[in-house]
Amino acid sequence: MFNNITPSLSSPSDAGDVRSSAFNVGEPLRQPRSSPPISAASQLVHNSTSGTALKSPDSLVKNSKLSAAAAEFIPSGYASYQDAVYSDGSEGQYPEATLDDFVHDFVSILTSSPGSFESEIDYITDTLNSWVTTEEILKELVELIYVQSTSIPNFAYTGARICNHLSQHIKISPRNGNFRQLLLVRCHTEFDQKDRAVRGDKETQKKFHSYVLFLGELYLNLEVKTRNGTMGRADVLLGALKDLMNTLFSHPDDPNLICAVKLLKLCGSILEDTWKERQKPDMNEIIMKIQEVVLDANCSRDVRQMLLNLVELRSSNWGRVHAASVLRDATPDNDPNYFMNEPTFYTTDGTPFTAADPDYSEKYQEILDREDFFPDTCEENGTESFCAEEDEMDPEMEEAFERFCMESESRERK
Repeated sequence: MFNNITPSLSSPSDAGDVRSSAFNVGEPLRQPRSSPPISAASQLVHNSTSGTALKSPDSLVKNSKLSAAAAEFIPSGYASYQDAVYSDGSEGQYPEATLDDFVHDFVSILTSSPGSFESEIDYITDTLNSWVTTEEILKELVELIYVQSTSIPNFAYTGARICNHLSQHIKISPRNGNFRQLLLVRCHTEFDQKDRAVRGDKETQKKFHSYVLFLGELYLNLEVKTRNGTMGRADVLLGALKDLMNTLFSHPDDPNLICAVKLLKLCGSILEDTWKERQKPDMNEIIMKIQEVVLDANCSRDVRQMLLNLVELRSSNWGRVHAASVLRDATPDNDPNYFMNEPTFYTTDGTPFTAADPDYSEKYQEILDREDFFPDTCEENGTESFCAEEDEMDPEMEEAFERFCMESESRERK
């Protein structure tokens, strides 16, 4: 059975020769790095073979030169975390938060979630009061909020609300002006550049238009104390807005005209009410300028239509309907919403009509005549009940009912 095994595999010496020739080991293998030095290993083998007793763990501890109080060993070329130096010179520590960072943080929150204004503004104000302790920091705060309000799209309204709240709750009031006064000074600085900005390049005009719309929001939201002690709007902004609109119409290209339309849609009704109270014809003058632009300016068709729609909006009292006029003076001619809540009916051919239809009365009467649309009602105790005629009984049912009555009478007789 074993005779078929080849000699090269059956002989140990031959097997060793085969492995030797396969690996061709010329030099001894390198010692593993974790193994003790050869001299120490050979000494240990010599001691074990010669019968010398190994040292006990206690003796090793007693004779050890290691110390628990020794300084920490740090290899050369290794930089510890504490010694790390970053590009901002912070040496591995977090940099301190700045006023700029805090303003950007809460502006970002209010931009993404405007509805959280009421719940966040008190915390924001308290934090700013602890931060703003000098006039220089107050000026920095005013500049930061102004820049954010005029550079972030659709943030002008929220920015104006922030300005109104801080103008009433920032505690520090330096000699050169409080928060509101410094804000108005900053706005006036931009106001002085209006003639150059309205004729500037596209980017300059864009910044100027953002400033104009922010000033409109500021006029609507910023509250100041009037002479009689009540809170009112800042009159200085009223005159500034009129001058800004005249500046926009003085250079009637499409971007400037679009900005003017947006401003008038935003606060035109409030501006006209204020001017009427002071018996000033300022709004009439602005409308005349718009009509001149529509006739003479080389604006696009879309912008011209925007201006015409604005004139129509103003002629309808800016889309407002006072409660008194609804009850007394509202008619289909002076109130565009007169028929808004009227029901819609349909003719026999499916054509809809409402009370605004000239033939409403005739069509409605035809419906009443053709259908019993509103049956007669009997009012009892404030409630309505329908008085319908009794249905006639089926002949078979009537005969069965009579038979039932006769049987009942015969049973009673018995």
